[in-house]
Amino acid sequence: MLAAHKNPKHRATRLRDPERTRERLLQAAFREIYRSGFQSAGLDTILASAGVTKGALYYYFKSKRALGYAVVEEVIGPDNYSTWARPLQSGKDPIDTLIGIVQGISVRPEDVRGGCQLNNLAQEMSPLDAGFRKRLAMVFQAWREATASALREGRIHGKVRRDVEPGDAAGLLIAMVEGYGSLAKNAQDPKVTKAGIRNIVDWLRSLRPPGNRKRV
Repeated sequence: MLAAHKNPKHRATRLRDPERTRERLLQAAFREIYRSGFQSAGLDTILASAGVTKGALYYYFKSKRALGYAVVEEVIGPDNYSTWARPLQSGKDPIDTLIGIVQGISVRPEDVRGGCQLNNLAQEMSPLDAGFRKRLAMVFQAWREATASALREGRIHGKVRRDVEPGDAAGLLIAMVEGYGSLAKNAQDPKVTKAGIRNIVDWLRSLRPPGNRKRV
């Protein structure tokens, strides 16, 4: 066990630098994996971007695979949570909230060309590596559960049709979001994303009870 420092501020300062180094590695790895895919991601590129040595990399992560796992757990997963689950937890109307999230999907050409980082990695690595498959499945499952929970609560309060099955609707929403993202990436065309957003929003509105299908 490390000896306790008498000066808490001094100890906090000593701890922050390693934390920042690890975070720089994670963010650099995320960018490189997003750009090149995990298999083609270059460690030298990641190290140069993070401004750290190879020794520092292996101090925090025992392998490139371990670094990739951490990117899923600590970057992609939390990003998905912040985008979907957190707004749903605080929103009063799940349909309004979901429409707002979907309408916020980026249509910038560079984002359309890059595609969804979660789906990209799932397509590339899930067939090849059980560790990636398990971690990515957990992200998808958390996304589905958060959406289903919000729809279930909305059904109780009359915001969602009674005949809507929350789990099925949540799964369909994810399939549509990722499906249109893949179509747009393949076409390299933001118009595909824009059309997808319109269609998903129309479908979400159809989940409201009759007489409550306001336009947002």
